[in-house]
Amino acid sequence: MAKPITVCCPAVREEKLNASQAQSLATGFAALGDPIRLRLFSLIAAAGEICACDLVKPLGKSQPTISHHLKTLFEAGLVAKDRRGTWIWYSISTQRLDDLKEALR
Repeated sequence: MAKPITVCCPAVREEKLNASQAQSLATGFAALGDPIRLRLFSLIAAAGEICACDLVKPLGKSQPTISHHLKTLFEAGLVAKDRRGTWIWYSISTQRLDDLKEALR
């Protein structure tokens, strides 16, 4: 049996969203609405976990640009980060992704 999901927001077709729920969903969807961030998210998801240093070359963007987009994904709750020495490793926040998917069902 599938594990029940604790959702931040109801499915948009089932209930009306309150202002807080709408803001939470909009923040997550807006973060994924940028092509660079969507590609970053995809790279992180495909890797399971990846060092920020390994995200610069695949996108052909500068390190500061990648850092800016990673910060946006992190602030939207879409990725988790783990500092290991001087490097930061990123992984997908599966609960947040599940919340966004569930809201669209």
